[in-house]
Amino acid sequence: MKRRHFLGFLGAGGLAGLFPVLANARPRLDLSAAPGLESLELSEAEWRERLTPEQFEILRDHGTEPAYSSPLDGEWRDGEYRCAGCDLLLFTSAMKYDSGTGWPSFFEHVEGHLLTQVDYKLIWPRTEYHCARCGGHQGHVFEDGPEPTGLRWCNNGLALRFVPAAAE
Repeated sequence: MKRRHFLGFLGAGGLAGLFPVLANARPRLDLSAAPGLESLELSEAEWRERLTPEQFEILRDHGTEPAYSSPLDGEWRDGEYRCAGCDLLLFTSAMKYDSGTGWPSFFEHVEGHLLTQVDYKLIWPRTEYHCARCGGHQGHVFEDGPEPTGLRWCNNGLALRFVPAAAE
């Protein structure tokens, strides 16, 4: 395509015509906080005191850790995955699967413990999710997961704390 044709395509609304398609190419989840779940609101200084700098970048500034950098991606013991910011239970080991993406991934979550919003950082919209108690950014959810939900809750390992099940 010649540059003038491409620019004409853009000017004629060609690119704008893609935005509705992209906006609909993400999971639309209607999540609400569990009844009685009290929110945890701290100042930036309090969060910085509570979290490591890397956790602060992810949980409070919506960062993303490098793929394959988290030991939790390879964690397969029975246990719970809790928010590293406030210790709210988000996932159990029974909800986890190996997505091959390099981040801990889950096909289900604890109902009422996650909330979503649209993220436009990469220009096209994605569904970002957060801890329902502290608002800490956890990751993004995609529609390429296994049955029964078809969802992939792709989580930053630094945003989680793994608690192994008690030995019986």
